[in-house]
Amino acid sequence: MAYFASALLALVVAECLMVAGYGYPAVPIAAPETLVLVHVVAIGWLSLLMCGALFQFVPVLVARPLHSNSLPLPTLGCLVAGLVALLFAFLKMAGQIDLDLAYFPLAATLLAAGFTLVLWNLGRTLWASRPLTLPARFVAVGLLSVGATAILGITFALILGGVSTNAHLLDVAALGLPIHVIAGLGGWLTFTAIGVSYRLLAMFMLAPELDGPSTRGALYLGTAALGVAIVGGVATICFDGNLTITLSAAGLLGLCAIALYGRDTVHLYRARKRRKIELNSRMAILALASLAASAILIVVLLGLGVLGRHIGAVVFLVSFGWLSGLGLSKLYKIVAFLTWLECYGPVIGKTPTPRVQDLVVESRATKWFALYFLGVWMATVALLLDGPLAFRVSTGAMLIATSGIIVQLVRSRSLCDVKAGLRLPEGARRPRFLFSSAQHA
Repeated sequence: MAYFASALLALVVAECLMVAGYGYPAVPIAAPETLVLVHVVAIGWLSLLMCGALFQFVPVLVARPLHSNSLPLPTLGCLVAGLVALLFAFLKMAGQIDLDLAYFPLAATLLAAGFTLVLWNLGRTLWASRPLTLPARFVAVGLLSVGATAILGITFALILGGVSTNAHLLDVAALGLPIHVIAGLGGWLTFTAIGVSYRLLAMFMLAPELDGPSTRGALYLGTAALGVAIVGGVATICFDGNLTITLSAAGLLGLCAIALYGRDTVHLYRARKRRKIELNSRMAILALASLAASAILIVVLLGLGVLGRHIGAVVFLVSFGWLSGLGLSKLYKIVAFLTWLECYGPVIGKTPTPRVQDLVVESRATKWFALYFLGVWMATVALLLDGPLAFRVSTGAMLIATSGIIVQLVRSRSLCDVKAGLRLPEGARRPRFLFSSAQHA
C-alpha cells in the first residue's frame, strides 16, 4: 500500500506539472524540465506502481511466497531517494537550483540499489518456481528489461555527472535515448503489464487461462523485439551501425506481439464466465484500446514520415492511456481485494462478511474513469495538433479525474462504503492504511 500511495502521489504531481505548463510541450522533449516530468511519471508513478503490484502478485503467478517480505521497504526507500536525487540533478541542469552536490552519481547509486533489490527479491521468487507459467515468463522478461533500463539510465547519469569519459559510453549516452525508452516503456512496463494482465483478466472475469500458440507467439515475438532493440541497439551504436534499421526491425516484431496480445484479450472477454464484468475489467478495455490506438498511431505517423515530430504524443498515449489507464483500473480492484482479504480473511466462514464488491460503489467511480480516459485522448489530440493550451486543459481534466479515483480508493481502504452492520464483525481487523498484511490473513 505504501508503494501505491507513493505512486499515486507522483501521478498527481506529474499532472499538476502538466497543467502548469511545466515541461513538454512548452519546452523541447530533451529539455531538463521535460526530463523532470518524464521521470516523475516513469519512476515515481509507473515503476513504483509496478513494483508494488509485483511484490503482491508474483506469488500469485507462481503459487509460492515472496522470497523476502522485509526487502520491499528498503527498496522503496532507495527508489524514492534515488528519484529525488535525479530530479534535483535535472533541476540543477535547468538552472532552477544552485546547490553544488553530485546529484547524478548519488541518483545512480540509489536507483541502482533499489532496482537491484527489486530484481533480487522477485528474481529469487521466480527462480525457485521453475518451470514458470506463461504470465510469469512475461514478468521475467520485464525484469530483465528493467535491469537494462537501469543500466542505461546509470550510464547517462555517469556521463552527465562527469564521472566517466569512456568512448563507448559517450556514444551510448549520445544516441541511446530511444533504447532507454523502449527498454523502460516497452520492456519493463508494457511487457510486464501484459504478463500480469493475462492472469488478472482471467481471474477477475472467470475466464480460462491462456497457454496457446498466440500467447506463446506474443511472448517470443515480444522478447525478440526487446532483444533486438536493447542488445542489438547498443551493439549497433558501439560498432557504428544504422540504429534506425535496428529499431525498425524491433518495432515490427513488437507490433506483431501486440497484435497477438490483442487477439488474446478479445478471446478472454468473449470466453469469460462472469457475464456482467466489474468496473476494473470494463475500464481495462479502454486501456487496451489506447494500446491499440498507440500502435496504429505509430504506423500512421511512420507512413506520413512525421513520427519523430510527434513522438511525444505517442509516448504520452502509451504512458497515460495504456499503462496508467490499466494501472488505475486494476488498482481499483486490487485495493478493494487486498483490504477485504486483510480485514475479513480471519473471520470468513465464522460470521457474515461483505463481498469484495461491497467495499466499492462502481456507479460513483465510473464517471471519474470516463473523465480520465477522455482527458488522455483529448490531450493526445492536442499534442498532435500542437495545441499547448488545449493540452493543459485536458491534463486538468485528468487531474480532476485522478483525484476522484484516489478518493474512491481511500474510501475502499477505509471501509467507508461497507454497511455498518457488516463493517467490522467480531474478529475482523481494521486495515492499516499504508501497509497490507493480507498475506498473513
